[in-house]
Amino acid sequence: MPEGIIQWLLIGLVAGALGKLIMPGKDPGGIIVTILIGIAGALLAFYLTPMLGINVSDASWKAYAAATAGSVVLLALYRLVMVRRV
Repeated sequence: MPEGIIQWLLIGLVAGALGKLIMPGKDPGGIIVTILIGIAGALLAFYLTPMLGINVSDASWKAYAAATAGSVVLLALYRLVMVRRV
């Protein structure tokens, strides 16, 4: 299982960049925070997809789609929280 998590971390890097492309704009933390949010979104997808009954094999297009969706959701939540704090 650890190699699966490492693969999802790498997928998260790509998902963070894709999330930034999908949701352009100024983020309070910049590109580094966006990539970290992408990694968190990928890990969230890694744990949630089996619970939802979605079979996501490592490094498939479904893995990238799930990680990108997780990244976009977390990026949107991050923006909501940071806008309200300012």
